[in-house]
Amino acid sequence: MITVLGSINMDLTATTERLPQPGETVAGTSFATAAGGKGANQALAARRAGSTVRMVGAVGEDSFAGPSLALLDEAKVDLSAVAHVSTPTGTALILVGGTGENMIAVVPGANGTVSEAQAHAAVETMQTGDFLMLQLEIPATTVEAALKAARTKGIVTLMNTAPLTDDAARLARLADIVVANETEFELLAGHPIPDAAVRKVALEKLHSETGQTFVVTLGGDGVVAVREGRFFSAEGLKIEPVDTVGAGDTFCGYLAASLEQGLEFAEALRRAAVAGSLACLVRGAQPSIPLADQVDRRV
Repeated sequence: MITVLGSINMDLTATTERLPQPGETVAGTSFATAAGGKGANQALAARRAGSTVRMVGAVGEDSFAGPSLALLDEAKVDLSAVAHVSTPTGTALILVGGTGENMIAVVPGANGTVSEAQAHAAVETMQTGDFLMLQLEIPATTVEAALKAARTKGIVTLMNTAPLTDDAARLARLADIVVANETEFELLAGHPIPDAAVRKVALEKLHSETGQTFVVTLGGDGVVAVREGRFFSAEGLKIEPVDTVGAGDTFCGYLAASLEQGLEFAEALRRAAVAGSLACLVRGAQPSIPLADQVDRRV
């Protein structure tokens, strides 16, 4: 069983030939809305990867609430712990350039109301060995409460240090598994990471100090990790990305689900990397998340 405590958004996405410079206006080529939010994305990815998943979060009482939950509901994610509040549903404003790279501004909305009480209630119903996934689009105090409560019950915690906040490094120390991109990992390491050799040393140093599993996603260069004294790496697929929005969330959801399903860490890492690659081939965050059979044919 996987519980995801995190954000639920509607994504408003415009595509452009290239991303604008500060102060510049560029012409858009298309516009679309799609369900998103890092928490919801990761919940859907874990569900599509084959695990039983519960979503804990909040949406507003507005026109975005239903659509933001529609794909989760369709996939049979348990939504009983999603609160409906007077604050509007969270939104993400996304620009996607011609190369597939993106810029995102997130308006938390109802996500900012996700409380410590919700965190404690969620953990209270979990069992030893269950997985709890967290990100940083809900209040840091809520994430902290969940991580500390989970530790007392022997629940496996996976925290994605995105979006990068001032609390990321402190909160990461409380998780069993930490997933970061290259920029986020520099914050965790406390110094610049100019190359792969320095990254490996930093990973091994952090691991030796804390015993935690650290995973660093490298975009098209795959992923590296350290766990139980061993260094791992995995490659995704060689692709021409259409839209990278949601790729990191797909990776996280598939990693948690694969580990929860009993795969060896190296296998789980490769499966998650392949899933993240496939998510770059379809526009939108949740619409792009591949199904398990699509991923497993390519692993």
